[in-house]
Amino acid sequence: MNRFALTIFLGILVCIAPAFAQPTVTIREWVVPTAGSHPHDPLATADGAIWYTGQMADVLGRLDPATGTFKEYHLPQGSGPHGLVADKNGDIWYTANFKGTIGRLDPRTGSVKEYPLPDPAARDPHTPVFDRNGMLWFTVQGGDMIGRLDPTTGAIKLVRVPTPRALPYGLAIDSKGVPYFAEFGANKIGRVDPQTMEIRELVLENPGARPRRIAITPDDVLWYTDYVRGSIGRYDIKTGKQGEWPSPAGGRAYPYAITVLGTAVWYSESGPRPNTVVRFDPATARFESWPIPSGGGVVRNMMPTRDGNLALACSGENRVALVVVK
Repeated sequence: MNRFALTIFLGILVCIAPAFAQPTVTIREWVVPTAGSHPHDPLATADGAIWYTGQMADVLGRLDPATGTFKEYHLPQGSGPHGLVADKNGDIWYTANFKGTIGRLDPRTGSVKEYPLPDPAARDPHTPVFDRNGMLWFTVQGGDMIGRLDPTTGAIKLVRVPTPRALPYGLAIDSKGVPYFAEFGANKIGRVDPQTMEIRELVLENPGARPRRIAITPDDVLWYTDYVRGSIGRYDIKTGKQGEWPSPAGGRAYPYAITVLGTAVWYSESGPRPNTVVRFDPATARFESWPIPSGGGVVRNMMPTRDGNLALACSGENRVALVVVK
């Protein structure tokens, strides 16, 4: 091959190489058994199942994506399940948003144990996450509190967020076991001391920022969806350096659910009709979007599966979804 031909060949490779690097996305959806369930949060478990909270039907549901088979578990009346998470024994824990309790479901027997919050002002328990020591942390949005439950004793400790009407929402834990939470009512991210539960608030540069959900990468960079301003933001926990990028759908994108998959940040835009699943590459600042076939009906949370895909709950469409990423 002469020099001219080699130059042309390499130029073609440079042009088409990015195309090979982009993912192929297929979105599969299943209608949940109980109409009007309003699936709020999904949970991808180690056995390949997708769980969800049927908030308006007081159920927890489990889908086997390989067979399309559902099983629903009924909770105490008036629970209003919101967020959910699995412990190391396979029990499913959930926040009972309407009842003001934390619940634990044993999938083997269907039995439910409830843990009432010790303060009547602790309204609206929200997002639960386990730390590496097995402690269950959760936000209490309406009560402006952060909670910690010890599963071995059932003891619950609550602390109030310093900023009034902070509306603590999304919650995630960094590589050192430190919980961080989004203050949906302020331009702040909260940090909780795992031992003392003292809260330190980190101020975002834009006064109008309103972080809703958060995700943390393995190198301790925190990402958040700015629901009000239609952007996603970055906060480096180690350095304090910040950044933000407008979402593809603009000021009415209403970005909501967010997670990290590989080296990319994935999130949902709840403003467009249909809702979209968006991939953001931090290295190139490039966005890609895919519409949700059913419309989405507001995707409020998402999480990675064991196979490198994404589990979603499509609230208004009464569906759960699997985003297959290749």
